[in-house]
Amino acid sequence: MSDVNESQQLNNQSTSYTTVIPVEYTRRVFNTPSASTEYVVEQYRPHDDYIQTEDLSSSQGALYSVSQRVPPASTSYASLCPTEQGGYSSLTSDWERDRTMSGSEAIKNGSSEIVNDKQTSDANATLSAPSSVAGSMSSSGGNESIQQIPVVPVCVYLYNRIALVMEVEDTSSATNEVLCQAILNCDELSLNKQLAIQVFTLWMTSPLLELQLKLIHKPFQIRQNWRHLVEQYSHASYNRQQRDEPVLSFQRNVFFQQHMEEKIKDQKILELLYEEAKQNILRGRYPCEVSHYIMLGGIQARIELGPYNSQVHSTHYFREEQSKFLPPHVCKSATWSWLPISSKNSAEVRLLEQFKRIPHSATNRKLIRKYLEFCWSLPFYGSAFFEGQIEQPVRGLMSLMTHQDIPVLVAINSKSVYVIDDLQSTVLLGLRYEEMNWDYAKPSKEDDPNCLPCLFLQFLVVENGSRVSKILQVFSRQASLMDSLITTFVHHRKRKNVSDETDRPFDQNSENETHASLTSNPFTYATTNLPSLSNKLSKLTLTTFDEDGHLIGQMGSWSFSY
Repeated sequence: MSDVNESQQLNNQSTSYTTVIPVEYTRRVFNTPSASTEYVVEQYRPHDDYIQTEDLSSSQGALYSVSQRVPPASTSYASLCPTEQGGYSSLTSDWERDRTMSGSEAIKNGSSEIVNDKQTSDANATLSAPSSVAGSMSSSGGNESIQQIPVVPVCVYLYNRIALVMEVEDTSSATNEVLCQAILNCDELSLNKQLAIQVFTLWMTSPLLELQLKLIHKPFQIRQNWRHLVEQYSHASYNRQQRDEPVLSFQRNVFFQQHMEEKIKDQKILELLYEEAKQNILRGRYPCEVSHYIMLGGIQARIELGPYNSQVHSTHYFREEQSKFLPPHVCKSATWSWLPISSKNSAEVRLLEQFKRIPHSATNRKLIRKYLEFCWSLPFYGSAFFEGQIEQPVRGLMSLMTHQDIPVLVAINSKSVYVIDDLQSTVLLGLRYEEMNWDYAKPSKEDDPNCLPCLFLQFLVVENGSRVSKILQVFSRQASLMDSLITTFVHHRKRKNVSDETDRPFDQNSENETHASLTSNPFTYATTNLPSLSNKLSKLTLTTFDEDGHLIGQMGSWSFSY
């Protein structure tokens, strides 16, 4: 019955909201207070107008891929090289410090615009492929002489501190699908091939940009085109873009269904999922209560350090090593880390106590499962992350003078969209797809680097006893990627609901319910569909409209013309 209601809600989006997104609004300058140019916005579209032109399967895996490109078929050899650095902590993304933005990486959806044929063909020598990738074929008369194509080693990084080095023929033409098969054929990994190919895919990532690759993408060509992608989608300065180097990583597919993941018993796959979830926790991408971070840090310490040893695992030890087990905003301030004392409620003391509570009989298998079970309970688990910024509410003259935009992460998964304060690691807004409409707008002056695209998020709330519509603007060069990923997920949910409805036995009562929901007042659908997460709306700059679409509250830099 819940699937039916969900289907009805998705199909009723076109009538659930009054079109309120303006035709024109002021441009945004990256982290600067004001500007006067205008955006040109397409007419606001409901969910039904977002139609994915490609099958979901073809859009899976469109995001990360750094370092070298993956070659096709035959694998000459594969070797595993343990890396000294743990996971991807070194890939912590940070925004341009000159512009007061902080670190945050962005994840892109499987949209064809990320790396289309035009962009791939435009890949020049700005970020040239390895010089060893050269090959030529020449024919004279009826005879063909083929010069042997050099084999370029490909390095793929896993979150469990393993670097897989492979040599694949014709590297420049190898697709993501071919490379994934080569990884799964590696005996040293010993992964369940049928399951792992569904759970994981290749990403190309750097501190400035993260992209999940489609199966048909050619990592080598994307690496060649990386400079162009970074210029288009990152907020960093030109010098940082020139220094940016991506890596190719094997990690969770953003399109893999969580309910299927929770049924996995294969320990090697669970270990890879644990390592990836751990990095998201340590980087503050999964906002939690401090007590939850302490609990997870204790489990991680037990897995990595073994049972408690009073001779080694002291308060001083965890004071020095706490950054390995806790995200930065939970750790003790580095300013006071030199003090040899710790308060009773300090992070290192609580971490040690949590570590000591874990029984000696606990196995790593059980601890990994417990860690993942908590992460699975988080509504933003498995999200792709995008960089963005939102306007800060102006509260008084002083805040107007020191006004700056807030750097945020936009987390998008198969169920919801979340806006996360990247500095404080707190959720500012969380919306299920049934609770929102969205739209994407390009700036009117696309050649202006200070004029940012925008993602609109529209949702209903109850304010002073009345239902009103709120709109949040997220400014980001990655707004088009967010729009594509949301579109893909919504389209997939619609297809799934239609399929479930077709397979469901006919019931006259349910038919009447469906008809009633379609003909009822669009603003009177179930109150449970209103945002229920503890959203921090007071920290957001929102524009408010009544049920008829009339502006009743304006904040920020919006400029309307009717």
